[in-house]
Amino acid sequence: MARRRGLMSEELKYELAKELGVDHIVRTEGWGGVSSRNCGNLVKLAIERAERSLLEREKV
Repeated sequence: MARRRGLMSEELKYELAKELGVDHIVRTEGWGGVSSRNCGNLVKLAIERAERSLLEREKV
């Protein structure tokens, strides 16, 4: 079975990591070094951004 293509760009992932203060971990250890709690926080932040974006589109 083919792997799913990522929905978030690498640029967005790094931007979110920087916003949460874990970008230094990503740079030194890679994504595997980020704790599952912080990964969950990254996903939560990404969902919040996506929801805001959809709401803004609906207003137009």
